Amino acid sequence: MRRDPHQRERARELRREMTPAEAILWKLLRGRRFAGLKFRRQHPLGPFYADFACVERSVVVEVDGETHLGREANDEARSAYLRDEGWMVLRYWNTEVYDERDAVEQAIFEECAARPPHPQPLSPKGARGERSADARLHPT
Repeated sequence: MRRDPHQRERARELRREMTPAEAILWKLLRGRRFAGLKFRRQHPLGPFYADFACVERSVVVEVDGETHLGREANDEARSAYLRDEGWMVLRYWNTEVYDERDAVEQAIFEECAARPPHPQPLSPKGARGERSADARLHPT
């Protein structure tokens, strides 16, 4: 499936303009540092861009700041669209990321652990010879 070049450019623009709260969360989630799961940043999903998306577990993490005040109906419509597409949407305020980072991290981990992996998961060794994220979440 080819992506719209305008959509790709908009995603790149959003990645360059991360908020401080998004940058804090990205340090945690990037590079498979978080339970071995791959998260994508400003990932296009339909007409929307998810702040962070774990495709393997179909989990979207949204970080909302003051610009979202008064736009709760828009955010709920967006979340409903993503849920209808099979995504679990976790939404946090910037202040939660700043002040309760451990609780946010734990909630993301618990949701990822509770969701089954993609129907065609990697082998136990993964694509690069590493253990898959599923093996890390559910050790034997």
